[in-house]
Amino acid sequence: MLKGFWQCYNFATLQHFNNFMIVTFLTVGKTEDAYLKEGIDKYVKRLKHYTRLTVIEIDELKNAKALTREQQKAKEAELILKKISPADHVILLDENGTELSSMQFAAYIDKKALGSVASLVFVVGGPYGFDTSVYMRANDKLSLSVMTFSHQMVRLFFVEQLYRAFTIIKGEPYHHQ
Repeated sequence: MLKGFWQCYNFATLQHFNNFMIVTFLTVGKTEDAYLKEGIDKYVKRLKHYTRLTVIEIDELKNAKALTREQQKAKEAELILKKISPADHVILLDENGTELSSMQFAAYIDKKALGSVASLVFVVGGPYGFDTSVYMRANDKLSLSVMTFSHQMVRLFFVEQLYRAFTIIKGEPYHHQ
């Protein structure tokens, strides 16, 4: 009985994702390594079965070496904030963010969908992190790990975890616990 309820509950949640919620993955810089691109493309393709996902890559700054770290973060912030609307629920992928297990991350996304959040925007900043203006605009900060990863690897890790979260919500066997 409870299992049947859970399956209906998850089906209703996924219907909400498919009909209303848009997930955007916004990154500063392009993914250059072919093996990472291939992995990211694999999970982005899989995610289309669960939600409307948009990946936006902001071009890296030109002449960034001539800028201080703070100037670089400020310029990146301008570009990031131009891509975000006032209605978006913005989540920064940040080393100082909250750490969640895969199950907790699935519950986080599920809660946002059930709470009528229409647009989730996950953001990966540049090599020096985010400017204060981006932190002020953000609704949440999540950390993928206490370890440090390259910004390109974070992209692959994140889309895999996003895919895993949707399979958990739907009750599919991808995640083992």
